Amino acid sequence: MLISITFITIILIIATAIMIISTLLAKKTIADREKSSPFECGFDPKGSARLPFSLRFFLIAIIFLIFDVEITLLLPLTTILSLTNVKTWTLTGLFFLIILLLGLYHEWTQGALEWSE
Repeated sequence: MLISITFITIILIIATAIMIISTLLAKKTIADREKSSPFECGFDPKGSARLPFSLRFFLIAIIFLIFDVEITLLLPLTTILSLTNVKTWTLTGLFFLIILLLGLYHEWTQGALEWSE
């Protein structure tokens, strides 16, 4: 019991000493406006919050998330291959890919992937 209290005390003393030394050795700089303000995707956080936001950027981000989720859903299919028959695995993967590729083709033909008009 006494040994564990001694270890705890030593650990607390070492942790406190490290925190004090790091504060003393840290390079102090004058607070800069850019360094002290949060970075919000290139927007000025001190300005108006009602700036126009590009819906094309939002749509590209949503499409990226959809295909990111697609990868996370398709990767486990390779591990399931040994548990099921190949026909079921292949049909499931192809069905999933065809739906996603049709959606991508639709977005492409509608012009949603074009950055400039």
